[in-house]
Order: sequence, then structure tokens, then C-alpha cells
Amino acid sequence: MASLQDTIHPYVGESQLNSNSSATQTSLEMLLKAPLEVETSAPMPNHGVVDHVIRVEPWSNSDNGISLTWEDLWVTVPDGKGSRRPIIQGLTGFARPGEVLAIMGPSGCGKSTLLDALAGRLGANTRQAGDILINGQKQCLSYGTSAYVTQDETLIATLTVREAVYYSAQLQLPNSMSKSEKKERAEMTIREMGLQDAMNTRIGGWGAKGLSGGQKRRVSICIEILTRPKLLFLDEPTSGLDSAASYYVMSRIAKLEQREGRTIVTSIHQPSSEVFRLFTNLCLLSSGRVVYFGPASATIEFFASNGFPCPTLQNPSDHFLRTINKDFDEDIEQGSSGKKVTEEVIDILVQSFKSSDAYEEVKRQVSQICKQGGNESVDQKSRSHASFFTQCLVLTKRSSVNMYRDLGYYWLRLAIYVFLCLGLGTIYYDIGSGNNSIEARGAMLMFIASFLTFMAIGGFPSFVEDMKVFERERLNGHYGTTAFAIANTLSAVPYLLLVSLIPGALAYYLTGLQRGFEHFLYFDLVIFTCMMLVESLMMIVASIVPNFLMGIITGAGIQGLMILGGGFFRLPNDLPKPFWKYPLYYIAFHKYAYQGMYKNEFEGLVFPSEQTGGRGGVVTGEYILKNQFQVEMGYSKWVDLGILMGMVVLYRVLFLVIIKTLENVKPAISKFMSVKSKQKIQVMENPTATPTHMN
Repeated sequence: MASLQDTIHPYVGESQLNSNSSATQTSLEMLLKAPLEVETSAPMPNHGVVDHVIRVEPWSNSDNGISLTWEDLWVTVPDGKGSRRPIIQGLTGFARPGEVLAIMGPSGCGKSTLLDALAGRLGANTRQAGDILINGQKQCLSYGTSAYVTQDETLIATLTVREAVYYSAQLQLPNSMSKSEKKERAEMTIREMGLQDAMNTRIGGWGAKGLSGGQKRRVSICIEILTRPKLLFLDEPTSGLDSAASYYVMSRIAKLEQREGRTIVTSIHQPSSEVFRLFTNLCLLSSGRVVYFGPASATIEFFASNGFPCPTLQNPSDHFLRTINKDFDEDIEQGSSGKKVTEEVIDILVQSFKSSDAYEEVKRQVSQICKQGGNESVDQKSRSHASFFTQCLVLTKRSSVNMYRDLGYYWLRLAIYVFLCLGLGTIYYDIGSGNNSIEARGAMLMFIASFLTFMAIGGFPSFVEDMKVFERERLNGHYGTTAFAIANTLSAVPYLLLVSLIPGALAYYLTGLQRGFEHFLYFDLVIFTCMMLVESLMMIVASIVPNFLMGIITGAGIQGLMILGGGFFRLPNDLPKPFWKYPLYYIAFHKYAYQGMYKNEFEGLVFPSEQTGGRGGVVTGEYILKNQFQVEMGYSKWVDLGILMGMVVLYRVLFLVIIKTLENVKPAISKFMSVKSKQKIQVMENPTATPTHMN
């Protein structure tokens, strides 16, 4: 397979910058038709000196690689005025095995949109038109054949590099591989990305220092290449990195292409000259239009032939972006003919490319790739995940480790609960059995069932981070929603038991509630179940409102309504029937928590009758439950607990249904939009003109 070393083609010398347009088009055609040239000199900018060049024949589809082609590709989004505006306008191009295709351009030019379109990750509100083919065919890639590395480093901050990659290997690689083989694959992948010295370093996040930005980016790449995908998408892998870190990351990526012949497509914002020399081909965009597509090494000559030469010793990518960035609309020098505004410059370059032999060569290459791959599909060897049971086990273990190490997940809550329950126990210390203890018992139990469990939303930010990791891994096919929900539930149970047991014991025994282990056990089970319910509710909120601040507000608002309608602040018979009584009172879990705790506490107790008028000098707990708290006495407290546990299951199933629905609905909407846009799509061929493109 053809392999790139440190650089692709030497930059064009200064003498070449003065060549005329026709000569340039001829040279561009020769570059496209010629075998790939790879330079083995040191990775430093060189504007005219070539040390040593090796010619390597390009890969073909018969080598079981993946060739990706797209033709007349359009993507539009709503403009808020009832019509649509184009993000990508009629792009044609290709990506071949053993090559690195860089998608470059100013901010907002459509780089990430093009990458998402090629990877099949466009949002539901977008419409796509045009053909995207894999080896000349419309086909779906099997699991493990392609991978997508997002721009954001969505990693579990508490894990070490070794743990993060090894857990991912256990999830992605099949059960036919032994644990030792998976571990060896994980460590080999870590070494491939140059992270062997950081294996035992935690990834780190806002709460603790860990890996550098470049190392985190390489960990993300490690996780996605464990299955040895043939097609790799990377969204701005150098974003936020300095030039040294950017070069190190990209050089490691280029080595993947060299050794294994992967097809690599990456969007990149503004690479250094050293990074630029690692690219095989370049797709240069501006406002969704292609300014240039072809060998990266020939881009300087293309700009020079149109009157925009790159100054000596200037980073070529800086020159390209400055020339086609119309955000600041600076005048651009155009040789001796004076200055032109950026919009005119972009139009000149776009039209020059479309009328060049280079553009015709791109279309010829696309046609040739389609013909070569038209009779064969991608080698779809059976690649399977780990079994469902293994996925649940690994995810449970990984989640447990994260919960144990993340102080904000449960430990901080445990400390706050202990202090609150100590305060609650001292306020209601040794409450006694007088008439004044009746109201105090009810208020204390209400506080436990409402406000103590209400604080379970404190773990929402940590869960949102887990959801980000889950969303990335789900989109890349690592595991399914059911495995995640089961693992999250199982891993949370021990911590919630601990959080409910210790503070619950302090509040129960300091207050002096009804004696007997059975009563304390029920009291603690209700706290535990209510905390599970709140966490389940927040899971549902997180699936709909992924922003943690909006999620906390939404979850707090929902619980606030449930508390108001739970039957304490307003007795059940006094609740207004519309909304508050029907249906809120019956669907709020606080109703069953209050009534279960009241029954657990008051049944079997007697109180002096001075305050109530008395019957034989005492009043029973059952009388208080029925008349003072208006508790439904037709069923036992265990039924209330059973209903609460059933609501936990219902909320978790509802979370699964929402995620599954979103999984199925979004692709269906995208497919419908794509079909609709193929029938008729109106986009601007030239934003400064009025004619539209009809497809």
C-alpha cells in the first residue's frame, strides 16, 4: 500500500509562482495523473529544495481498501424565514485508501458539515442531495469498518489512559478474542499513538489536572481505531493545540495511513506548514463552495496562477485562508492589477477551478473509482461486538470506577446528607409520643421524602458527562442503549444504598421514630427508592435536555410540582381536581412516599387524646392517618413501596424508549428530507446573484 512519510510534495519554488495559467493547469493535470510522490526529508517548510523523493504507486479498491466518492453534493438548513440556505453547494471529490484528505477553509465554510455528510451524521433539520458512494456503490458499512473522532474530547476524566482504552477494547472487540488479546490490542494501539509514557496517567478534567490537549485527542483516536477501521473521519483533530502538538497528532494519524492503508478524511482549520505537508489531497472550501480540490502540494501553484502568489517563507495555509476569508473583507493584492475585495477573489478562484483541467481530472477520478469498485463491495467480514452480557458487565465496572473516583457523583452528596440529617436529628431530637409529636413526625418524614431526595439532582452534571460519552460511543456502534441503562442502574445501586443508609440511620434514631428494625428497613428502602426515582427522572430529562444547567432547572421544576401535589402542603381532599388531583396527585411519586412512610410510622402507635377530643384517653395512629393526613388505608405500606419500585422501572424504560425513538426518528427524518430535497432543492449558485440551482 502506498505510504506517506513525513511530508507529501515539496512546496512550489518561488520561480514557479510566476508561471502562467495554462502551464499551471497542465502541471496540475500531470500531478493528478502521476503516481503519488512522498518526500523523506525532515518535516520543515521547504519552498524550493527537494532532498529525496520516492515514487509509490497508489492503492486500488482491489486491495480491500475503501474509496469514498461524492458527486454534486448539496446540504441545506432552514434559514428561519420559511426557506432554506445552502451550507454545501455542489461539491465533487474523492478519498482513496492510503491517502489523507484534508478539508480546509475559514470558520463557517462547511468543513464539519461536509465531514458529517460523508459520515452519515447530519442532523434531522438538514437536507442532503447528491450521491455519496463507497467503492462506487451505495452500501452500509458493517460495524468496525469506519470510525469518527469528534472535535470534543468526550472522555471519562477519572480513568487512566490504559483503563479508558482497555475498557473500550472489551466493549468493541468480540468475545472470540481472549482478555489477554484485547489487552494486547489496547496497549499496542496506545503505543501506536505514542502514549506509552502516559498509560497510567488519569485523563483529567475540570476538577483535576491530567493529560494535555494533544494527548487527550490521541486517546480519542486510540479508542476509535481499536477495531482497525478502514475509513477514519476526524473533525478538526488539531483544534486548540499548539503547532508542536498539532504536528505530533497529525503525524501519528498519517502513520496509520502509511502502515495499514486506511482512508483518512479530516477537517482542519489552520494547520502549520509542517502539518500541511502531511496531506495527500486538499479540499479547500469557502462559503460552501469548493475553491480547490487536488494534491495539497499543487495548491500554491494554483493560487499563484490566478494572481495570488504565496509570499516567501509564509505558511501556505495562512495565505490560503487569508485570501478566501470574507469575514473581514479585506482587499487582497492581485499582482500588478491592483486590489480586489475578498468576494471577488473567491469568485475568481472558484470559477478558475471549475474551468480547469484539474476539475475535469477530479471528475474523471471519481468516475474511475466508481467503475473499479462497481463490481465489488467492501469486504464485509463478520465483525461483532462483545456479547450483551459482557457489555453490561464492562460498563457496570467502568461506571462503578468512575462513580468511586468522582467526588461530585455520590461522595459530596453523602457528606451533605450526613450534615443535613444530623441537623434534622438535632431539631427533632427524641421527639417523644405526645400530641405535639404528631405534626412533628409528619413534617420530618415529609422533609426526608421530599427535600432530601430532591437533592439527588446534584449528580446531574456528572451524569450529563456520562451521557456525552454514551452518545459518542453509541453513534460509533460500541454498544446499545439497553446495556448503558442496565449498567448505570447496577453501578448506582451500592452508592445509593450507602447514601440512604448512613444519613437515614442518623435521622431515624436521633429523632426517635417508631422502634423496630422492620420499620427502619422500610424507612430506608423508601429513601433509597425515591433517590433511584429522582435519578431516573433526571435521566429522562438528560435525554431530552442535554444542557446540564437547563436540565437541573427542568428537573427541579418537575419535582417542585410533584411536591406541591403530593398531598402534604394541601391535603388530598382539598386539592383542586383539575391538574392537581387528576392526574398530578396520582402520578407524583411523593404521594406514595408520604403515605408509605406515614403508615410505617403511625400504624401501631397511640397518642394522648387531649388535642383531638380523645376516645378513652388515647387516639390511635390509624385514626390520625385516616382523618388528619387523609391517607388511603385500603392497602398496606408495602403496596406503596411496590408502586415506587415500579415507577423506577417505568422511568428507566421510558428513558430507553426516548433514546431508542430518537435513534430511529432522526435517521428517518434525515432520509425523508434527503428524498424530498432530491425532488426539488433551491440553493444559491452565487450568493451575490439571483439564479438558483435546481436538482
